[in-house]
Amino acid sequence: EPPDPPEDFSCQTQDMKRVTCTWRQGETYLYGQNSPQYTLSETSSQKTVLCKESCSKQCSCSWDIGQQWIWNVTLTVENALGKKTATHVFDVNHRIYPTAPFQFWEDCTDTEITLHWNYKNNGIELFCQTEVLQPDGKVELHNSSVADSRRVTVRGLRPDTEYTARVRCGAARHFWRWSDWSHPLTTRTKEGTPSGKLDIWRDITPVLGGRNVTLFWKQTPTFQANGRIISYEVTWKKVEDGSKPESISISSVYNSTRIFIDNHSYRISIMAKNSVNFSLPSVLIISRATDNSRSIFSTEELKEGQVNGTDDGIFISWEPRSIYDSYIIDWCNFPRFQPCDLQWKRFGPNTSSAVISSASFVPGVRYKFRIYGSVANRASLLEKKIGYLRELPPRLDPIVRNVGLTYNSVTLSWDSYLTNESQPGFVRGYHVYVSPMQGNCSLKGSKKHILPDDSELCKYTIENPEEKRYTVEHLAPNTKYKIVVKAFTGGGETPIVNFRHVDTPYNSNLLYLIFLLVIVPALVAAICHWKMKWVKECCCPVIPSPSKSKVLSFKEFKIGSEKVLKINDCIPDVLAMDSNAEAQKL
Repeated sequence: EPPDPPEDFSCQTQDMKRVTCTWRQGETYLYGQNSPQYTLSETSSQKTVLCKESCSKQCSCSWDIGQQWIWNVTLTVENALGKKTATHVFDVNHRIYPTAPFQFWEDCTDTEITLHWNYKNNGIELFCQTEVLQPDGKVELHNSSVADSRRVTVRGLRPDTEYTARVRCGAARHFWRWSDWSHPLTTRTKEGTPSGKLDIWRDITPVLGGRNVTLFWKQTPTFQANGRIISYEVTWKKVEDGSKPESISISSVYNSTRIFIDNHSYRISIMAKNSVNFSLPSVLIISRATDNSRSIFSTEELKEGQVNGTDDGIFISWEPRSIYDSYIIDWCNFPRFQPCDLQWKRFGPNTSSAVISSASFVPGVRYKFRIYGSVANRASLLEKKIGYLRELPPRLDPIVRNVGLTYNSVTLSWDSYLTNESQPGFVRGYHVYVSPMQGNCSLKGSKKHILPDDSELCKYTIENPEEKRYTVEHLAPNTKYKIVVKAFTGGGETPIVNFRHVDTPYNSNLLYLIFLLVIVPALVAAICHWKMKWVKECCCPVIPSPSKSKVLSFKEFKIGSEKVLKINDCIPDVLAMDSNAEAQKL
């Protein structure tokens, strides 16, 4: 193809002695001796050829400007298929592209940096711009207020902080382009006095003759060390009298210490120290032991309320009191170890709930929280809470010691079950599972429970964790049952694996009834059969005995003490005469 006009054609100078023009060529798909040829000449005199080039992609051409400031140049590009031209008119004074500054150095204090540099101005009046990279990645630009100034002061910086700076310059009168950036310079401000206060807390343990006070401190977001902390200064003195204060210096590698105080009220302050000065003191007041009995000695009087875990932490709420200017919650990250890594968090006076989170919280561990109200740096214990990030099932089942059996019930008794912090959840109660060895369970008062293998159990729920006895009723006599007792928490219960097997006895009442209805009549019948003649004579004689006749039991048939049957009152069916000895006697 024939060539296109040159692209991005421009000219500039760095030293007011030579001009350099640059351009970019288009694609012609011709190579070798047919490649495009570029000719740069003055437009007013095409015979004055400034330069002739054969280049690819990015091209340039330079020449001495002498005393000529205004230039009108023509760039001609030509190949075997044609040619194209481009013209450019410019004033050298308006095309100044300075060289990059060099010899970059600095002076600094704790909040300011003064940057210095040099550059080759070649008689050109320049002004410069400084770029400062902040520690958080933000970039600030600072312009020189005076032309040809070779320094700039950057203020409002943080003490003992690393900054990176670089500088570039441009023509002050006829600005066209910035120079390249100088090499970057990294510097650190000097240390300054620590700003803000430490966040401090305490843990008090009564001992003989006084109290051991463990002091803790940490840096808050508003605290700025402004240097390397060398030590922490701890000072304490009695509030009531003007006794001389005591103090100790703690290495910066520690964030706690223990001191002993008597039963008086004490004022304790802690300051951070760097190579320049101390921070402002953080103060707390320890009340007299008698006044602080509720906070120290009688904490067991406060009932521990249960709190629940969430996806973000453990949710805690408390009853606000208007007399306090802040609230503090403390807890141990590792309650099963000593030291337990005591932590605390402060809240404003209008806060009555919070979600406590920690990377150390794990499921199945009971955490204890103490809620304090603070006024004038004096804290008082208000409430105690216990909770889990997430409850887990109990590790062990209750140990069933006694099993009492009747023909239709079984009574289970188990040992006292631990409900303290050793459990991975709050024990809410027990489940009793019963099922016959054969067939499904359908006992009255129970709920169905399906195991993973689709077998069916009867389930009874005991919602009192202090209960240690339960009776399962409505069982069938002479039947084999499997039974198990499981403790459950808010995290559920462990899988059912081991059963206890029991056999209900026969129903003794039924046996007694069978004895009365079957055995006794059969025995009587056997005796009657054996003494049939005697029974017949006694109960159904051929000739009844008059003395035994009920007919003769009425008064009118009695004469004296004997029973007499009057013949005239009886009409016989048959009259027979006996001639035996008995008849003669009669």
